[in-house]
Amino acid sequence: MNFTKTWIFLFLPFLWMNVGPAGGDTHSLHYIYTALSKPVGLPGIHQFTAMGLLDNRMIDYFDSEHQKKVPKQEWMRERLPADYWDKGTQSRKSKQQWFKVNIGILMERMRQNDSSTPHVLQWMHGCEAETNPDGKLRFVRGMDMYNYDGNDFLSFDDKNGVWVAPIPEAQPTKRKWDGVQVLKEYTKGYLENECIDWLSKFVNYEDKQLRSASKPDVYVFGKKVKEGTNLILTCLATGFYPKDIELWIKRNGRVLTADDGLKSSGVVPNNDETFQRRDYVEILKSDLSKFSCEVVHKASNVNVISVWDHSMFIDPEPPGNMGIIIGVVAVILVLVIVGVPLVLILKKRGIIGGDGNKSGGSGSPLNPSPTGSQRSDSPTGDSEPCLTVVSENQNQPAEQRGLLPNENGERCEQNGGDQV
Repeated sequence: MNFTKTWIFLFLPFLWMNVGPAGGDTHSLHYIYTALSKPVGLPGIHQFTAMGLLDNRMIDYFDSEHQKKVPKQEWMRERLPADYWDKGTQSRKSKQQWFKVNIGILMERMRQNDSSTPHVLQWMHGCEAETNPDGKLRFVRGMDMYNYDGNDFLSFDDKNGVWVAPIPEAQPTKRKWDGVQVLKEYTKGYLENECIDWLSKFVNYEDKQLRSASKPDVYVFGKKVKEGTNLILTCLATGFYPKDIELWIKRNGRVLTADDGLKSSGVVPNNDETFQRRDYVEILKSDLSKFSCEVVHKASNVNVISVWDHSMFIDPEPPGNMGIIIGVVAVILVLVIVGVPLVLILKKRGIIGGDGNKSGGSGSPLNPSPTGSQRSDSPTGDSEPCLTVVSENQNQPAEQRGLLPNENGERCEQNGGDQV
């Protein structure tokens, strides 16, 4: 099995198990950040990566190479003003610096003195909600957790309002963060309120886009194979939105299945925010049966049957014909930077070690987490928590410690530099 396929098989279970459910009445909004202590020289793996996921679908993206937060859904691009992306870019650049500083703190705390070995710090936060009968979203659960070199490091207990440290090395951070009441309040407030507000906005934006459905274009064509007596019959539906679609290839009215050798690409994205699906089957060139392709796309009210006239056609190049390639690359990109599997890849290739030389000592306390949030009623606010630094002088007002956004909620205030 090649390396690309290994990535896919490793990551799919983790992705669906940890990012949150996607159902008709349940919605989720999560943000995932992955930082490496040094570059690893692998394609698609950057020193810092951040992304937003709505119901398991990527909606925005940032990495240390391009240094820009960009939309990954057309409705995000259309609905949110340029100022949202500008401020989001600055927020992620700040988080990038926060990760850089705190990876260094953790390496020192754990006595990981070998500078040639990369280490991985990850942060994931977000919320899940259910739809009430009145259509409004109701908070179900929130999560805010950190992972270091593939091990759980710290998580927020939203119910009890405290940080949970599963390993001794996280105890200094737990004590520091538990001692800052406003930090806990804003973490809880973000998960239960601000995150839900942004989730509601995004679901509403997406629903409006879904109501603007795009009809599929349907093509049926044959292509020669090396064996002169056979050919590949293909049914292609492309350019449709949303992605729910039904497609059948029929022989004399009978639906062909996997038992007949039928194969399918499944639904994959095009490069224009629409989707495509390609089903195909190998048949005898001499078979004069009636072959047809039936496509049902309920969102656009399309039910079309296209009959193959046994002519040999060149594979058409509809809009977004690079969709399969782009889809595979996008999946790999998502999977590479989500959670523990990245660490598994690096460990498997010998790029990072195991647990390192853990001292069990306290070392320097980790800098406080990104906390607070942008106001959800601000049209140019950021849907992620603000990055802040807690002053050692806990008697200072919270506003002076940089734990609160400013009054208009459009940008994060940051005080005290990056040192603990």
